[in-house]
Amino acid sequence: MKKISYLVALAGVLFVAAGLMLLGQPSVSAQEEGDPPFLAEYYEAWVESPHADATAEAFIHWDAEGEVDAACARCHSTPGYRDYMGADGTEFGVVDAAAPLGTTVTCDACHAPAAAHLASVVMPSGVEVSETGDSARCMVCHQGRASTDSVNAKLVELNLVDTPDQPSADLRFINIHYYAAAATLYGGEARGGYQYDGQVYMGRNMHVEGYTACADCHNPHTTELRLTECATCHEDVESVEDLRDIRMQGSNVDFDGDGDDNEGIAGEIEGMQEALYAAMQAYASEVLGAPIAYDSHTYPYFFNDTDGNGELDEAEAVSDNGYASFSANLERAAYNYQVSQKDPGAYAHNPQYVIELLYDSTMSLSAALQAPVAEAEFIVRDAPMHFNPTVEAWRHWDAEGEVPGGCARCHSAEGLPVFFENGVNIAEPTAQGLACTTCHTDLSDFTLLPFAEVAFPSGARLTFGEEEESNLCLACHQGRESTVSVNRAIGSLGDDEVSASLSFRNVHYFAAGASLFGGEAQGAYQYADREYNGRNMHAEDAPNTCTGCHRPHDGTLRIGECEDCHEEVEEPEDVLLIRMLEDVDLIDYDGDGNAEEPIRDEITDMEAALLAGLQAYAADTVGTPIAYDSHSHPYWFIDTNANGVADPEEVNSDNRYASWTPTLLRAAYNYQYSQKDPGDFAHNPDYIMQVLYDSLEAVGVDVSAMTRPPVVAASE
Repeated sequence: MKKISYLVALAGVLFVAAGLMLLGQPSVSAQEEGDPPFLAEYYEAWVESPHADATAEAFIHWDAEGEVDAACARCHSTPGYRDYMGADGTEFGVVDAAAPLGTTVTCDACHAPAAAHLASVVMPSGVEVSETGDSARCMVCHQGRASTDSVNAKLVELNLVDTPDQPSADLRFINIHYYAAAATLYGGEARGGYQYDGQVYMGRNMHVEGYTACADCHNPHTTELRLTECATCHEDVESVEDLRDIRMQGSNVDFDGDGDDNEGIAGEIEGMQEALYAAMQAYASEVLGAPIAYDSHTYPYFFNDTDGNGELDEAEAVSDNGYASFSANLERAAYNYQVSQKDPGAYAHNPQYVIELLYDSTMSLSAALQAPVAEAEFIVRDAPMHFNPTVEAWRHWDAEGEVPGGCARCHSAEGLPVFFENGVNIAEPTAQGLACTTCHTDLSDFTLLPFAEVAFPSGARLTFGEEEESNLCLACHQGRESTVSVNRAIGSLGDDEVSASLSFRNVHYFAAGASLFGGEAQGAYQYADREYNGRNMHAEDAPNTCTGCHRPHDGTLRIGECEDCHEEVEEPEDVLLIRMLEDVDLIDYDGDGNAEEPIRDEITDMEAALLAGLQAYAADTVGTPIAYDSHSHPYWFIDTNANGVADPEEVNSDNRYASWTPTLLRAAYNYQYSQKDPGDFAHNPDYIMQVLYDSLEAVGVDVSAMTRPPVVAASE
């Protein structure tokens, strides 16, 4: 049979050669003397590939039937592939007839003109993905045969949606099929895995520029990985097995909860698979009363664990013992478990997506158990901070399809380098988070964008030092407003004059750089008759930059650095308890009688007093009560029932607060400023307390028991 495949393939070579001549391209015989005959080279590459293995199950499975079923022919025969492409004169996108036995996937499948011009692919979910390049030909087959949509359709058909833990003898395992790499690669966009309602999933994994599609990473004829290309960024990669050890800095989370966040991301996925399998077995036994076991090599994969020993014994791995007690909950989870098993390259194609699927499945099953399985206790769903594709910072513009120029610098993958090069931004495509190329100009030595100084919203140009890498952080973590912009909005209005022209000015989020530089950046509102501390230098010989205290990729604290001075700090949450008690005159800033409480508590008490002061001023001076919600734009709402709380029915844009006076706006701006830098107690606590104190005083709060932090000259 293999000889037949060779002959068919050779015919394909001649077919392609003839086509090239018709197109004016050189054929094999037209090569200059001494040049390698490229078509023959391609043939020799292909002939040892899985696509040419005529003895493989993928091509002999139908031998007993005498033909390849039409439902399978597209990917398991050359005639079927050509039929799907319409290369045989039939309709594109469907296979009209069963295919004859005796072929593999040969040259004239992928190199038929219809396939060569393919620019998009329809996935099993019905979603059409585009911008696929030459890889569309691969994706026709490597997409799986099921999706979120097909699983849901079956559950609806059997009326199982509203009774997710009710077993059904009519529900059988739905299998995604094999090597569905394209479904994994396109993630939440293709819906190849089962995606739970209410959850956000990683979309297409873009990897890095030049390596975002099948043919970028795999030789299309041998299917082998281009390992030398991998080694450009991953220096330790010398073999395919080494790829499993890759762990990028942006994924430094212990996803599987085994205490090892340095193992390769493939190891994290394996740990998540173990957690899900444990949950599946516990759920099947406890909730359904029908123990389950799995075998990745034996159809239908899931079987009754008749002796309940947690393992699939040889006698149990038979089709007559196929599992037939699936509930909707178990079906979804089993489907995702199989998705993760049947793409052996998932750790490279889209690891975050697969981890999300495994996590959600595990938690869905665990919620139905009397006690969650131990393996589920410490697992983590999402990557940290800059690389978490589910958070609002990356998803806010999905409906629009692009990130506008005003937001692209910090909320797209390519916005920052565009800003560095041009000083302005244009709209950028939506992103799944930052990319390596967002901050790094070279991926072999990982050099950074060389910001010598950074312009802040106030107009101040500030720097940690000309060659300091933390300048890069300042480009985004600076806020979007300042004393200057608030004053510009107020103009010549009187302090207590209500004006329809005023609206709330939002500093934006995580303006840590502005806090750190304090009065130099003027990020908070600084009252005209007051002085403020500038850059907070922390302590002598202590870290005094962003990356000195934080790991730049995941944003986590370098706790070891804190421990040098703060012996009690062992965990990240311990930093909330810091209050320097030695060799200083302790000050009770918030006036509560406790000068030894953590500095963060001093700040939060002043914040609470300011919110109360804002509400009193709004009610008594303005005549329109105000309420605050930190999670809902535009944050300040009319407190229609005057109960001091932003009730759900009050939190909507039509009820936004619109009775601003300059006094109220300045103080509300500072309250929001302190709320949106959760690390202000470390970044520059004295500066924050200075602006809070001044805001309290401005809205009429009695501050006689409080103390304004003294102003320290920059040289001190």
